Amino acid sequence: MAKKKTRKKYPRLPSGFGTIRYLGSDRRNCYAVHPPATIDALGHVQRPPAICYTDDWIKGFTVLTAYKAGTYKPGMERELEISETSDTDILVQRIIADYSTIKGVEEKHPEIHEPTFEEVYEAFYKWKYEDPLKSFSVSSRTTTKAAYKNCAILHNQPFIRLKVDDLQNNLDNCPLKHASLEHILNLYHQMYKFAIMQEICEIDRSHYVSIKSADDKESGIPFTDAELKILWDNRNDEEVQMILIMCYSGFRITEYKTLKVNLKEKYFKGGIKTAAGINRIVPIHSSIFSFVEHRIQKFGKILPIAPHTYRQAHFYPTLEKLGLRFNLNHTPHDCRHTFSKLAERYGVSDNDRKRLLGHSFLGDITNGVYGHRDLKDLRAAIDKIQVPYL
Repeated sequence: MAKKKTRKKYPRLPSGFGTIRYLGSDRRNCYAVHPPATIDALGHVQRPPAICYTDDWIKGFTVLTAYKAGTYKPGMERELEISETSDTDILVQRIIADYSTIKGVEEKHPEIHEPTFEEVYEAFYKWKYEDPLKSFSVSSRTTTKAAYKNCAILHNQPFIRLKVDDLQNNLDNCPLKHASLEHILNLYHQMYKFAIMQEICEIDRSHYVSIKSADDKESGIPFTDAELKILWDNRNDEEVQMILIMCYSGFRITEYKTLKVNLKEKYFKGGIKTAAGINRIVPIHSSIFSFVEHRIQKFGKILPIAPHTYRQAHFYPTLEKLGLRFNLNHTPHDCRHTFSKLAERYGVSDNDRKRLLGHSFLGDITNGVYGHRDLKDLRAAIDKIQVPYL
């Protein structure tokens, strides 16, 4: 009766070396030998087809070593013989000889050295931003660097040993606004994709991390009259037009992505956050109608990109260009506060302000249940807002 094989625990392979997958004891050649993984154009990790299948892990490692050194020939695995009586010294010498020819081997043995969060980040940053075939904005680079700085507690920890709690605690303890937390979480996602591609780790722990604070808290700083005048003085700039649209319509930045626009009857319809705000009707203020029409004709929607991309690549750079970025550290949510301030200043009733902003009538049965305003009423309310800068 043949002696049943016991499966040994083998060492972790070096980063970017390839993988040897165990397929189960019911297969004769139970190890699949794969070259290093890659990332496709959509950012998904792709495992290439197996180079070959072997009945022994050491054979698989020998094949990978030869493959990395450029000495592998198809069928080579069938010529390898490994048994308890084999001269393993010859096999080991062959592996070491092939392995030593691989370019860029670290001085520290790669099977022993565990790269830190900092080392993985540096390799990731170089891979993403220093490839001449890729093009990224200065804002994208700055955002990535800032997110990394906000992970200081993780920098010296071995990447593969990080737990979900380590990542979550770093996020929870960060005192910055929701938008900055999004950048940290996005960095987690990107680094884990890169680490899996490089075979530094096998599990994407960032998948289990989340932002616990509410998006775009209701606190904010409206644009001042002087700042609004600067915006209107530069209204021919397409990026400024988008900021003015937000200031004179009052939706959250996340709502513009799916906002429906009726140019014929001149109103917005949308809202995603609260029961009172979902699918609310907001007439398009006459001062911004031409801006809205332009964006619909050009993009087919008000916001054709993701909100976090708009913040970093368009909103903040535009304010910097106008000298407004660091006055009060404005965010897109401040445009919503600006709309509320203007509505209050020019006599829009509290009830109509609530309807336009999508706030609930909690505790107000009269207006919450029996208050009804049609498009004509709401248009009369929003048109009370004057634009003295024109």
